Amino acid sequence: MNALMYLKLCAEVKLAKFLRDEKGEVNIVATVVLIGIAVVLALAFKGQIEELLTDLFTKIFKTTGDVTKDANVSH
Repeated sequence: MNALMYLKLCAEVKLAKFLRDEKGEVNIVATVVLIGIAVVLALAFKGQIEELLTDLFTKIFKTTGDVTKDANVSH
């Protein structure tokens, strides 16, 4: 009988601890809110982001072309 009482008490303690622990739920909500903020900012600054990426890729490809052209000249 004592073993059953002990198991019942352990189960009640674990259930109470599980119901009080809400860390996982808060992290999920915070993650969803941060993703929402990122999406709103991306939409708000869409034009500037496109312009920045276009400039970056233009410079990257121009630099890559210059490097390969310099490598071909030295051979």
